[in-house]
Amino acid sequence: MLLHIPDVLTAKQVAHCRDVMGGAEWVDGSATAGFQSTRVKRNDQLPEGGPAARELGELVLDALGKSPLFASAALPAKVFPPLFNRYAGGQAFGNHVDNAIRQVRGTGQRLRTDISATLFLSSPDEYDGGELVVDDTYGPHSAKLPAGHLVLYPATSLHRVTPVTRGVRLASFFWVQSLVREDAERTLLFDMDLAIIKLRQQVGDSDAVVALTGVYHNLLRRWASV
Repeated sequence: MLLHIPDVLTAKQVAHCRDVMGGAEWVDGSATAGFQSTRVKRNDQLPEGGPAARELGELVLDALGKSPLFASAALPAKVFPPLFNRYAGGQAFGNHVDNAIRQVRGTGQRLRTDISATLFLSSPDEYDGGELVVDDTYGPHSAKLPAGHLVLYPATSLHRVTPVTRGVRLASFFWVQSLVREDAERTLLFDMDLAIIKLRQQVGDSDAVVALTGVYHNLLRRWASV
């Protein structure tokens, strides 16, 4: 499932992120790439675990915690501390698949990457190129979203960022270990959750809505790992 989640950050929060990033130190983005990704990754990144990344990461995590749509779609068990990158001057990230396991720097904590996430911090009209392209069974899907908007997609997907030929593309990226490992099962639960919400708005807590809610939670109970 590839999902667009709008307005994760407010305009004020986006502006704050950009102010902090504008005064921060940047390093080669290959520092957090795996063996294969290092060969195709050309961007800059805030140092992982540095003060700027920590401050902005806490801001992003707080915003995610207030997003019902993110919670419903991702069913998060763990979220990797958000990282931040910059593309400009033809930089790009070629075809790759994200590492299956990530370790949080400076800790013994490891996370299985079920879901990849990109939170856009530049407006689409500020740069040319820079599309996130995700391949699945039905072909390539492109995402270039407004600042403050988030895209989620399976970490198992082959994906890439096209060259930025004008301007600067700023974004946050991170991974989620979901309570439900399989994308197909998460998608079914997400679709059911949305349908139940719509039905409840139309008819209230009818017997049918209560029954469907029970089915949702019994499926989650069957598929979840905690």
